[in-house]
Amino acid sequence: MEIKNFTDSDFESVLKLLNESHIYDSFSENLLREKIYDDPRYEPELTLTAKDDNKLAGFMYALADGEKGFIKLMAVDKNYRKQGIAEKLYKTLEDSLKKRGVKSIRFYSVPGNYFMPGIDPRYTAAVCFAESMGFKHILQLDTCNMTVSLKSQDFDTKNIENNWQTKNINFKRADYSDYNKVKNTFNSLPISIHLALKDNEIIAFSAHNANNFGTGWFGPMGTVEKYRGKGIGAVLLKRCLQDIKEWELEEAIIPWVRPIRFYAREVNADIERVFWQFEKTI
Repeated sequence: MEIKNFTDSDFESVLKLLNESHIYDSFSENLLREKIYDDPRYEPELTLTAKDDNKLAGFMYALADGEKGFIKLMAVDKNYRKQGIAEKLYKTLEDSLKKRGVKSIRFYSVPGNYFMPGIDPRYTAAVCFAESMGFKHILQLDTCNMTVSLKSQDFDTKNIENNWQTKNINFKRADYSDYNKVKNTFNSLPISIHLALKDNEIIAFSAHNANNFGTGWFGPMGTVEKYRGKGIGAVLLKRCLQDIKEWELEEAIIPWVRPIRFYAREVNADIERVFWQFEKTI
């Protein structure tokens, strides 16, 4: 078994391996390209394969972000499990992360460009592996994804928006003069970020399709503190969900959720998956 740096020629084999290994998820070619090549922190030296006579047996992808490191994706072929392949890949990456000044490592919960916000505990082997490598389960950081059924709901906000106009607050879809760091939203047609403005100053935003492009993911969103709790975020949320509905998707995913009650109340969202957070200090 040989550990090698990932190369472009490995892409199709890695895509196949990830789809075979993730029974609760699926990867398209575009999605995997987003996770690897569209992350500015991607380094081939931190993206490893394990090969048995050129047959892909394992894959593990890490990245460094200052003093924090992340295992972003991993998989081992079912025919090669329990042979220490994942351990060898991980320890190689941990050594490399240490040399880059990383002091702690987490699984999957990569800021800005992530596939899952933690380990779905239904992937029992991943939980066991994290624990065996010395990672600790941080209960207070656990999170969940919620889903919204789009078929039977109306997300029209025109009447609510008209009421806000009397307070000089307006809502609009972003245009290219609003370009900011959420660049994936500007790859969508139409642009998938909505804004609330008071006196032409942005006071809130919500976006979709900024991460896991094309899969119906909502977020991020944010509101200036003094305008929170007034219903502005709910309008922006519904504008995004209406976009996703018009793509003819049957449901939207709200990932990495904290305010569960807000989404349940405003759009009848339900908890679909939970994710456990694992961290190791190195």
